Order: sequence, then structure tokens, then C-alpha cells
Amino acid sequence: MFKNVFRSGFLVRSGHTVLTWLITLVLFLHDTDLRRFEEQGELMQPVVFSLLVLLSVLLYFTVSLMDPGFILSDTVQLCLLKGPLGDSEDQEAMLPQTATPRLRRCGYCLLQQPMRAKHCKACQRCVRKFDHHCPWIENCVGEQNHRWFLLYLLVQLGALTWAFHLALSGLSWSQVGWGPWLRSHGVLLGCVAVTGVFALVVLVLLGCHLYLASTNTTTWEFMSRPRIAYLRSWGDGDDNPFDRGLLCNLWDFFCVCRAVAWDRVYQRAHRDHI
Repeated sequence: MFKNVFRSGFLVRSGHTVLTWLITLVLFLHDTDLRRFEEQGELMQPVVFSLLVLLSVLLYFTVSLMDPGFILSDTVQLCLLKGPLGDSEDQEAMLPQTATPRLRRCGYCLLQQPMRAKHCKACQRCVRKFDHHCPWIENCVGEQNHRWFLLYLLVQLGALTWAFHLALSGLSWSQVGWGPWLRSHGVLLGCVAVTGVFALVVLVLLGCHLYLASTNTTTWEFMSRPRIAYLRSWGDGDDNPFDRGLLCNLWDFFCVCRAVAWDRVYQRAHRDHI
């Protein structure tokens, strides 16, 4: 039973939630700007900060619990590849109807994998447009939740940066002696350390994923290019067959919510490349 609970990510998600609200509670109870605003009757900043923290928690669970793009079966996957993907001109131009998808079979779950899919050993499932398995959310980041993961990082960075500033505002340097100062400010100092470290980590992750989104590349493709057949056959440079330019890449990343037949995109890019 406990093994199944751990596998479901219950402990990680519970720990994240408890730590988030514990730090928020500390910022309200100690002599920070948040509490001073509250005592003065200026509730705008405390309410906005609480809503930002709540939004970050909701986005965390959204990304953590949603389907990242698991491949369910060969039949479903073939329907996704052969069926219409939308009515917009951009999608029709990107996915020519004459192209034939080339599939390969996964050595673990024995399902046919479309291009850019990969088997995740942690989830024991194949994921479309696999980016990485994130232990922070105990879920894969793939085609369906990557944009939400990036939005979560953006909101989380805002909440952490604000919390870091609030924790610093509660530190007073007028008290004499390190012993008494640590006893009265130790908890706030811990909040400064935790929020500062996590803010830096989230900032780096956000920058990396914004770059990957702008080039239509995944973390797996960026890190393992020499081992990926369809990228290795494309050339030795950093040229990406899925790169359609900055604006088109960002539009596809944030606005195209349907499954994409990357085999067709690759074949069209290959013809244009020749």
C-alpha cells in the first residue's frame, strides 16, 4: 500500500503543498511587510500574494496530474496521426495529407511510437513529444502539459521572488548578539534560504524551457541528439528539422493544443531541406 502511494507521487505532492503553505504562514505571522500591510488595513498586497500562491499550487497539481501525452494504443495513435488535426491554415500547411507516418515499436511497452516520442521508465509509458520526467511533479513533461509546465514555472518564480523579498523585510539587524538574533530570526532566515535557492532553480528552468520552446526542441532531443536517429540523420550541426522560426515555434508551443504528426513535419522539412 505504502509503495503504491509513493509511486503515485503522493508524498512529493504533499511535501510541496505543505512547504508552500508553511512558508506562506510564516510570512504572515512574522513581522514582515505582509503582516505590516495587514495590520494597517491595506489588504491588497496580502490578498494578491495569497492568490498568487494559490494559483501556483493549482498549476502545480494541474501539471502533476494531467496526461502528458501518454500513447494509449496502436489504434488510437494511428487515428491521431491520420485524422484531421484542425482547420487552421498553419496546421494544414504543417501537416501535408500525402505524407505517410513512419512508426517504430517501443522495446518496453511494445506500442508503436510516433516521431519525438520516448518511453519513460519512471512512468512505464510512452509519451508523445517527450521532454523529460520531472521528479518535482512526479510526472512526465510531454506534448500535452509542456505549455502548462512553463506557465507553472513562470507563476512559481513570481511567488518565490515575492516570498524572498517578504522574508528579507522581516529581518532586523538592530539586535545585539548572534545567539538572540538567530533565535528570533532563525525561521525567517530559513525561509530566505529556501525561497532564494528555489527561485534560482526555477529561473534557470524557465530560461531553458523558453529557449527550447523558441527553437521547437525538447530537453531529450537537446541532450541526446547524437543518439536520436531522426536527428542524427539530419546532420551533425544544431539544425533542427522542426524549427519553423521564433514566432511560429512559440505560436505552435502555446496555441496549438492538438496532437501533431511530427513524422509528416519531418518529411516535409526533409523535402525542403533537399
